[in-house]
Amino acid sequence: MRKTLQHIYHSFPVQLLLLHLRSNLLLLSPWVVLLLMMSGRLGRKLGLQYLFLDPEYMGEVGFASFFLNGMALGGFFMSWNLTTYLLTAHHFPFLASLSRPFSKFSLNNLLLPLVFGGFYLFLIGYFQQAYQVLPLSAILIHLLSLVLGALTLIAGYSLYFNFTNRDISYYGKRYAPPPNLVDLHFLPGRRGMEVDYIKLDQSRLKVWTYLNERLRPRLVRSVAHYESRMLLDIFRQNHLNALALQLISMMMLLLLGYLVDWELFRIPAAASIIILFSLLVAVMGALTYWFAEWRAIVIILLLVGINFITTFPAFHHVNLAYGLRYDTIQAPYNYSALQDLCREERITQDKIATQAILDNRLKFAPYSLRRKPKVVILCASGGGLKAATWSMKVLQTADSLSQGKLLDRTILMTGASGGMLGMAYLRELYWLQQQDIIPSSNNPAYIEDISSDILNALAFTYVSNDLFLPWRRFEYADQYWFLDRGYVFEEQFNNNTHGILNKPVVAYRQAEETGQIPMLYLTPAIVNDGRQMVISPHPVAFMMQPPTGVGKNGRYEIDAVDFRALLAAQQVDSLRFLTALRMNATFPYVLPTVHLPTTPGVSLVDAGFRDNYGIQAATRFIHVYRDWILSQTSGVILVQISSSEKIEQIPANTSRGIIESIFNPLGIAGKVLAVQELTHDNNLGLINDLLGEKHFHLIRFIYHPVNDNKLEASVSFHLTAQEKQDVLRALQLENNRKVCST
Repeated sequence: MRKTLQHIYHSFPVQLLLLHLRSNLLLLSPWVVLLLMMSGRLGRKLGLQYLFLDPEYMGEVGFASFFLNGMALGGFFMSWNLTTYLLTAHHFPFLASLSRPFSKFSLNNLLLPLVFGGFYLFLIGYFQQAYQVLPLSAILIHLLSLVLGALTLIAGYSLYFNFTNRDISYYGKRYAPPPNLVDLHFLPGRRGMEVDYIKLDQSRLKVWTYLNERLRPRLVRSVAHYESRMLLDIFRQNHLNALALQLISMMMLLLLGYLVDWELFRIPAAASIIILFSLLVAVMGALTYWFAEWRAIVIILLLVGINFITTFPAFHHVNLAYGLRYDTIQAPYNYSALQDLCREERITQDKIATQAILDNRLKFAPYSLRRKPKVVILCASGGGLKAATWSMKVLQTADSLSQGKLLDRTILMTGASGGMLGMAYLRELYWLQQQDIIPSSNNPAYIEDISSDILNALAFTYVSNDLFLPWRRFEYADQYWFLDRGYVFEEQFNNNTHGILNKPVVAYRQAEETGQIPMLYLTPAIVNDGRQMVISPHPVAFMMQPPTGVGKNGRYEIDAVDFRALLAAQQVDSLRFLTALRMNATFPYVLPTVHLPTTPGVSLVDAGFRDNYGIQAATRFIHVYRDWILSQTSGVILVQISSSEKIEQIPANTSRGIIESIFNPLGIAGKVLAVQELTHDNNLGLINDLLGEKHFHLIRFIYHPVNDNKLEASVSFHLTAQEKQDVLRALQLENNRKVCST
């Protein structure tokens, strides 16, 4: 028994695994991160696990999507084998005496990939059976297609090495037996180090057996009788082939990035993530191979160098707002300029113009001499496609139950991120309905449009294009722009919504002025100072500060900026509406921050960082038009559509160790949305007092998971079929049904 255990311990697969655990922890980190994402331990609220367990390709989950995921996984396995072969082969000189040394190395390096792959297959099978409730036959097809995809790519790599790698049979003819076996040469895999193959003999690490291609154990032979230069040349030639293949793989990825406009080449998001990790493994391995112990210093220097080089315009392709002019004088952005934008006379002028719009809008809600109409303000929260789907479902249902009165009486729509994607699409459909182009905006088929995947295109573009700096261009508004994931997001969303939103923001000006459609405010946050940027086809200086601050000479802080006024000289009328929607939904890293033509430069991110529920903009609007509401209407109904729990469970402050206690006070930084809710409820209370009980009504539709597992749909630009159904069924919850009945 003891001897058997010794043989197992000194087998090549086990020694390789132990070597990785001891010396290659950095290279093991991608495996750990991928496992955490696949299992839902990392990024559960973002739905990262569903990208791996339910991949989507060209709008469908099936053989093709799992096959492509499998190919990416096979590429990751081979990138791992190539990298570890470069770094560890010198520990096992006996490999050079074997035919097809890389093939044998890869077979013996399978322990980690097999455990990883087996766990991944288990997670897929469990998810498909427990959550998707698929039949066994469908689950088996998905699992087999994943395995087939991985084997297909591995087979391709193997063919390449079989035809290009040279082994002992080739080099044995070129070298005569050495007169002196004690020759020192450079060690392959570590620059500048030397090794005596004769003294090492079998290897630095004691290996007794290895597995051959038939998975049979074979004894390790001594290499003392081989010319050390020959062994070195075998490793060098194999290493060069490995590096060449990794370079070819990177070039193929760049080529796919060139084809990103074609849906056929937009692989599943999970495959893109796996490819990204394959590249990281290759890069970390290359740096270790060439620089060994100096790799940490080299990485730091590389980061500093990249940061310096990308400060030059030729290498720093920031995302821009499509349609604006960046080749003119930049708009000044400072407090003095902001004060000039919200002068008392400008605010008065803008307020009067918007009041005329409100008067026109009332024509769509005619009232008798005995009773004035209620007007509606809609506020939708952020939350990716979950929020977009939820807002569409809620408003379509409520509008149908009210026989169209809800949208007819709506004067303003505002909110953040995904919720505004849904409301903007519904408003466009409502406009088409007013023009008799479509029979109804409440067709359930439109929910399928708004819930269609966007993430696959985003993830693939990030990996194949943005990581290498955007280099392709496209034309819009007689200008050329760099193609990146921001553009791809807009195009995918445009395709999902059949192109009806592909117009400049100013295209809505007349329809809003005449009262055909409600006004819509987009309010992305300004990274530089945290203010809101209010985007509208109309001037909205009155939104820049509290009404009580008008004419008070800076006594009250300016907390918002009129986008139209700020960039009046930068061709603001040409701003693409899809770009405005994207700026309002720019979750960091998922989408690129948008830079504006200002001095100093201003960049915008998701509206949710300042106001995830649209309440701040809505209450400011109500405050400004309090007199109009009281004189021309019988009150305002504020409808809040929230895609997350309103009141969450209070977590216990359990006893913590001294290290945890250091970071414990920072925990409130992660409660941004909870703090916003508390502030918004306070503002709503003040508005209630301002208008009076009879003139202010608050209605809330809140999404709660209704599935048996009580798993909340993810905050992502991808929804699984199960998540979509869960969001749609949430309207049947008792609280939401009661709201609908009112």
